[in-house]
Amino acid sequence: MEEDNQCTKPHAILVPLPLQGHVIPFTNLAVKLASNGFTITFVNTQYIHHQITKSQPNNKTKQDDIFAAARKAGLDIRYKTVSDGFPLAFNRFQNLDQFLEGHLHVYPAHVDELVGDLVQSDPSITCFIADTFHTWPETIANKYNLVNVSFWTQPALVLSIYYHLDLLRQNGHFGFHDKREDIIDYIPGVQAIEPKDLMSHLQTTDLLSPMLRIIYKAFHEVKRADFILINAVQELESETLSALHEKQPTYAIGPVFPSKTTKSIVATNLMSEFDCTQWLNAKPHGSVLFISFGSYAQVTTKDIEEIAHGLLLSKVSFIWVLRPDTTSYEETNILPVGFDDEIKDRGMIVPWCSQIKVLSHPAVGGFLTHCGWNSILESMWCGVPMLCFPLWTDQITNRKLVVDDWGIGLNICDGVKPITRLEVAEKINHVMSGKLGHGLQKEIKIVRQTMQDALALNGSSQKNFFQFISDVKNKVQTRN
Repeated sequence: MEEDNQCTKPHAILVPLPLQGHVIPFTNLAVKLASNGFTITFVNTQYIHHQITKSQPNNKTKQDDIFAAARKAGLDIRYKTVSDGFPLAFNRFQNLDQFLEGHLHVYPAHVDELVGDLVQSDPSITCFIADTFHTWPETIANKYNLVNVSFWTQPALVLSIYYHLDLLRQNGHFGFHDKREDIIDYIPGVQAIEPKDLMSHLQTTDLLSPMLRIIYKAFHEVKRADFILINAVQELESETLSALHEKQPTYAIGPVFPSKTTKSIVATNLMSEFDCTQWLNAKPHGSVLFISFGSYAQVTTKDIEEIAHGLLLSKVSFIWVLRPDTTSYEETNILPVGFDDEIKDRGMIVPWCSQIKVLSHPAVGGFLTHCGWNSILESMWCGVPMLCFPLWTDQITNRKLVVDDWGIGLNICDGVKPITRLEVAEKINHVMSGKLGHGLQKEIKIVRQTMQDALALNGSSQKNFFQFISDVKNKVQTRN
């Protein structure tokens, strides 16, 4: 009897995009699936694995398996690494175009070989869950007769825009040097959106860039997936999700967080964390502004300077995450002369920290964010209103959701003119203490409750998740 159970237990291979913002929701999904009866084989690139293990405080022991603690807790999660085609020392982000070409032409062969070996050695593998941005899931899933699941780690709005790239082309809003600038109102399930709110990749004039070629291929592939999982909440994007579901089976299962929100049993950080708890404990409730621009995006030195002066003028307490490569890979001294002396004990600058741990601290009352989707979900979950400073890709479109659609944040600037220190100080004070801040607090409480309800036992995200599991099992049976 036990053997029969082993045979019917679903076994999925998970392959995230090799960026921290994608690895985090993928590891959370792996734990969630394993907690509900799946066997998981999780695949990281060797580079991502190297960065994670290097950044762990106990890295003297060089833990080779980031899921060891999960297995100790009884979860059946195996761990594999694969080459992305480049040596570990190669700087993937300084040489981005070269890296993306490799991602298109070299990396898929390595994944294909690994999946082939895994399936041959373990016939229980039935399911392939890959990041939607990958360009090869359908090819590999078909080759090894696996159920093809696409996991989208950004909001449904962004997925729907990419999904309907052909409509944007037909209507002249993409693919032309002289693009139309009027409102886009023809994408199914998407209310009117201005061209300036499209993702930065769709506002470029280089239509043959490696990034766009990846997008063309990936969003052709996703239309052939058996199922689409989305790290989004049904009630917050209901029209968009319904329209996508009409095209193919789509399940909003977000937010995909660890069971203990502030502490994951799986290491995912690519940089060492600084603990801000003690400093925050000494600050009054809601008095601290948290500032972070994520794990990857870069900011101009001029913008950093204006934000720094805006912080000084605002007089608020703050924690500011400034990665060593925040402005470039060469520049190190990016703050105005004398800034450290002026902030004294009301400001803390750290190279990296646990974002969810900081946002969930009662001392934090606002978040100046680049609008990465993980950051937005965490901020909403913790009930912290946002100051939006989007830099590129989906962040520009995410800003629209936060400010225009849900009313839980403010723009730090209008996005047309450069930011100024006076505007930064004014917006910070609006969020942290003004009437506008109280309005944002009220709206974000409603959104937070919506998210909590979605993850409750009978909530939409939980129902969608269990429906997905049921549908996958049925699909596996029909294939066999």
